[in-house]
Amino acid sequence: MIKISGTELDINTIIDQYKNHSIERYTLNKLFSSVHIYDYNSLDELKFELNMRKNIVNASIELDRSDFSFSVFRKSRCNTDFWERTKQGGFLLKEGVKPSVAINDIYKNSRKYATECATAMVIVYYRAFLDSFSEKFFDATFSRIYLMNWYYVDDHLKLHTSDTIADDLPGDCRYFQNPQVNPLTPEWQGENVIDLGNGKYYGHGIGIRTSDEIIAALNTRRIIWATESAYLLDSAKRPNFQQLAHIY
Repeated sequence: MIKISGTELDINTIIDQYKNHSIERYTLNKLFSSVHIYDYNSLDELKFELNMRKNIVNASIELDRSDFSFSVFRKSRCNTDFWERTKQGGFLLKEGVKPSVAINDIYKNSRKYATECATAMVIVYYRAFLDSFSEKFFDATFSRIYLMNWYYVDDHLKLHTSDTIADDLPGDCRYFQNPQVNPLTPEWQGENVIDLGNGKYYGHGIGIRTSDEIIAALNTRRIIWATESAYLLDSAKRPNFQQLAHIY
């Protein structure tokens, strides 16, 4: 159920604004049909979230189609024209470089970049925010970017984790746990993914696959005597869409 300032929304007043089979329409139907109440302060706030979720999905698909490579932190690489590679393997925005230009370069010159899955998810979110805001606004809001993992993201990008989600929604960051991973390949202890909707997920290093396909891929990277399968956690990370809408 969707409520705007406490009043239930009639989906027919907005649904025709979005094309059939679009991410926005798919998300709107999921929100509307849910037993959970999704409350928004205004219709514009809801529209902002729908647009942002669409941009997260598109940024994921675009990154998957690029030459952006998977690597562990100790072997990560970046375009040093825009980023400084730290000792920990993260990418720190260089002084004097526009954040929007640096984020776009990851997509433009993707072959110069390699890192692991959590960093890829953060990159996806930054790109989605850039596509949602103007470059000038993005540069002012995210003036100091450090790409590594969830602990180093900008305060405006802080993702909220829900231990148990009511609905699978496009743009959510999910996690597949691999409890009996081969100790020789600890990087495959799990896979961060973006929910693309319609049962598909994007995971850096695995690509766009279904839940069963990701689980099967992780299961090939277990210890020899493994008996416990990889699985999708019930939790999800989501941006604070209302806060971002307010900033916007």
